[in-house]
Amino acid sequence: MTLSSIIAGSRVGPTADRYVSTSPARPDDVVAEVGLGDAGVFADACRAARRAHDAWRDVPPPVRGQVIAGAGRLVEANKERLAKIVSREVGKPYGEALGEVQEIADTCAFFLGEGRRLYGQTVPSEMPDKQLFTFRDPVGVVAVITAGNFPVAVPSWYIVPALLCGNTVVWKPAEYAAACAEAFYELFAHAGVPEGVLNVVYADGAETFRGLETALGEGLVDKVGFTGSTEVGVRIGELCGRHLQTPCLELGGKNPMVVTEDAELELAVEGALFAGFGTAGQRCTSLGTVIVHESVHEEFVRALDAATRAAKVGDPMEEGILFGPLINERFADGFEKSLGWIDPARHRVHGSGAVGRISESQPREGFVGDLGGLYYHPVIVDGVTAEDELFLNETFGPIVGVTTYRTLDEAIALANAPGYGLSSAIYTTDPKKAFTFRRGIRAGMVSVNNSTSGAEAHLPFGGNGRSGNGSRQSGIWVLDQFTRWQSMNWDYSGRLQKAQMDVLEIDADLGFRL
Repeated sequence: MTLSSIIAGSRVGPTADRYVSTSPARPDDVVAEVGLGDAGVFADACRAARRAHDAWRDVPPPVRGQVIAGAGRLVEANKERLAKIVSREVGKPYGEALGEVQEIADTCAFFLGEGRRLYGQTVPSEMPDKQLFTFRDPVGVVAVITAGNFPVAVPSWYIVPALLCGNTVVWKPAEYAAACAEAFYELFAHAGVPEGVLNVVYADGAETFRGLETALGEGLVDKVGFTGSTEVGVRIGELCGRHLQTPCLELGGKNPMVVTEDAELELAVEGALFAGFGTAGQRCTSLGTVIVHESVHEEFVRALDAATRAAKVGDPMEEGILFGPLINERFADGFEKSLGWIDPARHRVHGSGAVGRISESQPREGFVGDLGGLYYHPVIVDGVTAEDELFLNETFGPIVGVTTYRTLDEAIALANAPGYGLSSAIYTTDPKKAFTFRRGIRAGMVSVNNSTSGAEAHLPFGGNGRSGNGSRQSGIWVLDQFTRWQSMNWDYSGRLQKAQMDVLEIDADLGFRL
């Protein structure tokens, strides 16, 4: 399958630059060949979106909601097919891929009703014969740039509410998840999204940035949504700031999990296993460091080590797999760098029989998969400190650090120390500890007795600090990203009434005392 960018419903012609998307589980399995566009293609897509905007904006919001409803029904009807594409192209276990696809359907189910609830307000005036109103208007053209670790769910967090609110969209998916993006586009196109309202540009990062720079300079883009690394997010934030725009930035995380002395350890281990190693640790909400009370540290580490060694790693289509391969070679190279931060003199390593790539020379018991795939041993690194690179930086792979604490204040300080602020968790049976942690943690999301991973489609998702700029996705909160408030005052008194000046005053006897 050869793919190319889609602008106003038409394919962009052949390009010189090509990307071959292969399965990380079996590198000889070519999933798609992709013709990559350049900066000009991205800008052209933005021009097409601008041309399509007025007509889409004028479609009544409840009718736009019906288009979203149709997309949701098509996603549900194609759930297994789309999940298999996700598993094949990015190596996500099939069970997780099914959950990811369900998240698109859930997002559509939530927002189809918002087409009837894009409420404004009637506000009382301080003057007679005058009414005040507020309205939600679409921002215009939205540029969406997403990573490939959640190749269909995360794009839906942007695209579904953006379309529902009356915006047109230019979407740049990860080139290594192009087949997933193609399937997503086809489902929405067949749901009735008009040509030019949703455009897809396949391009590398450098050309996308140049294209975005051009489009912003020409006034073609009114909002940018980006999910990816903190480093790239900083550059996009700077670019948007030069054009007086506030982007929606969902960036990396170094997500802490505090395990208190009164925690149910079995539950905490289960949460750490899923949060740390699900999706091979390639979630922005993946567990970074477990901060364990010193009194239960040894017991917790023993139990997590045993659970991790027993976990099934391998082919994402196999039953009961905890995690499959890393997404592609670029992520594998980055993870190798993280493994280099392990210091054998200070750190104790658990979780598997080796560290690094699973191979004939470094086998893993129970492994089921092609050794040519990008499979890595899960790693638990005990004894990390707040000065370690492993503690301070996102690792984006199947590795979890463990450290200890004595007081809850110390645990909260450790949890905040890396400067990220996406997700966090605390395992405790004490409500006071739970609320003390919530008050002190800087993360945008807090879980109590649940993992750092796993957001529901109607709850605000997003981070602070190095994890984002405070914008939120999902639920009603994302509407503020894709609409602008407009106020209107209507004076039907027949005369000019001046605010703050021509206002009836009623005197009070302020000197009165009982």
